[in-house]
Amino acid sequence: MADADTLLSTPLTDLHRELGARLVPFAGYEMPVQFPAGIIAEHTQTREKAGLFDVSHMGQAFLVGPDHETTARALETMVPSDVAGLKPGRQRYTVLLNADGGIVDDLMVTRPLGAENDGRLYLVVNASRKDVDYATIAAGLPANVRLEPIGDRALVALQGPMAAEVMASHAPAAADLAFMGAAEMEFDGIAVHVSRSGYTGEDGYEISVPAGAAEPLARALLADERVGPVGLGARDSLRLEAGLCLYGHDLDETTSPVEGGITFVLQKRRKEAGDFPGAARILSELDKGARRMRVGLTLAGRAPAREGAEIRSSDGPVIGVLTSGGFAPTLGAPIAMGYVDAAHAAVGTPVKLVVRGRELDAEVAAMPFVQQRYYRKPAA
Repeated sequence: MADADTLLSTPLTDLHRELGARLVPFAGYEMPVQFPAGIIAEHTQTREKAGLFDVSHMGQAFLVGPDHETTARALETMVPSDVAGLKPGRQRYTVLLNADGGIVDDLMVTRPLGAENDGRLYLVVNASRKDVDYATIAAGLPANVRLEPIGDRALVALQGPMAAEVMASHAPAAADLAFMGAAEMEFDGIAVHVSRSGYTGEDGYEISVPAGAAEPLARALLADERVGPVGLGARDSLRLEAGLCLYGHDLDETTSPVEGGITFVLQKRRKEAGDFPGAARILSELDKGARRMRVGLTLAGRAPAREGAEIRSSDGPVIGVLTSGGFAPTLGAPIAMGYVDAAHAAVGTPVKLVVRGRELDAEVAAMPFVQQRYYRKPAA
């Protein structure tokens, strides 16, 4: 872990301090874990109104080639998703794979709108994996496609049921975006890139903004009484309720997309071609089933269980391990995710979680724990 003298700041760090945030080291950055209102209040703010998150620690980059087909096919040598078929103005969640079908990172890929952007793909990768991802991608590119990391932009997320109304008052074009849509637009005269996406299970937006304009943009949003600042603590409880994975915990280089329960990253064309890293393993698991599976867990009592806790079957043997766990403010109860042997992965299966030497009763549960409320455009 980096010490205080080597931690990086985001363009919003001074604003976080002004707002009274408790700052902690995270992925090499000094990041707000919570603000004075506290994690539960920030969580509820996001579920009921709108929360503003600083995610500027994430990596932003462009892949640039002579045309979309060339750039997309270059990326497809490293991911299992259909990038060539991605339409302009659309974004897709995917994963970088190693030769064994393990997940190097999960990331977002956007094909920007506009003929001037033909051959460009916009990538957002996890903060803790930036260096690994960039090296992996760059090493796999042909000579006519290059990776261009973006170092002079911030990234913020506005999430919650009131996010669309708030955003539209500053950037009217944002209201027209469908879920996983993206476009360049103006926010109070600031040129920004906006996608309708997020990491909370709620409707909302991620806004890429020039670093020097990040604080004015954030202040404009926070001036709205419907918006409050949210730190890493509530970001984690929100994504856990939504059943979303956190890289390095629920996904890693040993985990396949099948084991992780994210097979939606594999579109039909790619499965039929089988031309992605680790295809033999992944296609075999799709056909015959994986040895282990990520599952949700609900606990019988009030005590939470944390990452690393053993999962045992009801008759005693160890069948898996927890990868995420905590209290779910929306449910008023503890929840968790982890990996279990496939034979014990059915919803409703009773299990025991070992916490500080004590067994807690739990049950395999369907995910998401809290209904996702992503925006879907009404049919015409």
